[in-house]
Amino acid sequence: MEISDKLLCLFSAEIEEKDDRFVVEVPRREVETGSLAADETYRVALVAGADTGSTDAEPSDEPQPPVEASEIRYVEIEDLGKQGDGIARVERGYVIIVPGGEVGERVKVEISEVKSNFAVGEIIE
Repeated sequence: MEISDKLLCLFSAEIEEKDDRFVVEVPRREVETGSLAADETYRVALVAGADTGSTDAEPSDEPQPPVEASEIRYVEIEDLGKQGDGIARVERGYVIIVPGGEVGERVKVEISEVKSNFAVGEIIE
């Protein structure tokens, strides 16, 4: 799939029925970090959810990482790790390690590795 250079943010959400309409909620962080503004109009594209594989698997009570490998995200570097890598936090405080990231910098990253408690994102812009 080709992703437009105009992509402002990328997140997963469920479609919820509310009264006579259906709603997709935008995570608060997307407005708070400046990706989107509450009073603006945006074009929305919907992509089918990731294939979860076998339907025989037991559902897990453990929260899944909020990012996937190859996902593109805009993140803000909030801190530096012990080895000098940038640290960004997304949903539920999930950590994305960004080598070469500087505190206060807002960068576009591609997620290259996903673990249960952290991910690694490579700066692409």
